[in-house]
Amino acid sequence: MSMCTTASRELTEPLAGTAPRATAWLLIEQSGPWGPRALTESHFHPELGRDLLQLTKGTGVEIALIRRPGRHADCPPSKAHTVFLAHTAPGGSWVREAHLDDPHALRDLDFAAVGAGEHGDFGTAYEGDPLALVCTNGRRDRCCALLGRPLAAELAASGHAQVWEVTHLGGHRFSPTMLVLPYGYTYGRLSPHTAKEVLEATHSGTVVAEWCRGRSFWERPSQAAELAVRQDFGVEAVDALTVVQQPVADGEVADAWTVRITHVDGRAWDALVHRVASEPARPESCLKSPTNPDRFDVVSLTPVR
Repeated sequence: MSMCTTASRELTEPLAGTAPRATAWLLIEQSGPWGPRALTESHFHPELGRDLLQLTKGTGVEIALIRRPGRHADCPPSKAHTVFLAHTAPGGSWVREAHLDDPHALRDLDFAAVGAGEHGDFGTAYEGDPLALVCTNGRRDRCCALLGRPLAAELAASGHAQVWEVTHLGGHRFSPTMLVLPYGYTYGRLSPHTAKEVLEATHSGTVVAEWCRGRSFWERPSQAAELAVRQDFGVEAVDALTVVQQPVADGEVADAWTVRITHVDGRAWDALVHRVASEPARPESCLKSPTNPDRFDVVSLTPVR
């Protein structure tokens, strides 16, 4: 096992509150090898990649390249690109699918609207199996290739039709990591068995809190608070909880938030979440020196009704 994942496991670093932040995802198929910055360092059009990064800046839309599991020879890519556009709001998640010969058409998307939950009739509604997106880009971090690619291959071989390799989900030290859509929950430290459990749960509209890093729709303090409720009170239904996050008033506690978590059945909890530096230092990536990454600790969780 590679260094950054070994250190993270040995230090029992929490998964909760580590999911990438995105209200929406734009996933573009691009075969062949990927560089560390895949949108501009692959067979994808580099100028288009730069344009899309600029167009999505500040909109809540995260862009990644995807490809099917397997060998990825450096040969001329196919012309067609499968594209998924997804929004992850609780109670309002959706996925749209399109097949584009010319991905430059993506420049015409209203990314501010997409980030706010409006797809503008892009493509057609996707209604298949949950999308399983496993981070495998070894040029960013070798853990993702060594641990992610075998997992993606195993899931595809087991018959799950919608398994894709993806360029980046953050949190290399939690590899293998997987994003599931339409709901936007990210999972880490998966095995083939637990990944299949996650996909079965997603298909039935539930969350496996034990391996979950958080829902990308929420800020990281809210991710940690939501998962604390799921773990402590056995809440599994994917859209059962909503959160409202507020910073603690100045002068009280630095780097702290109160989070109100509300269940659709009327129950609610208040969480106090602190941001602290992880100790001791550990590598966030196999390519980086050890640091003290932020962690978000739920220091209290109180039922309010």
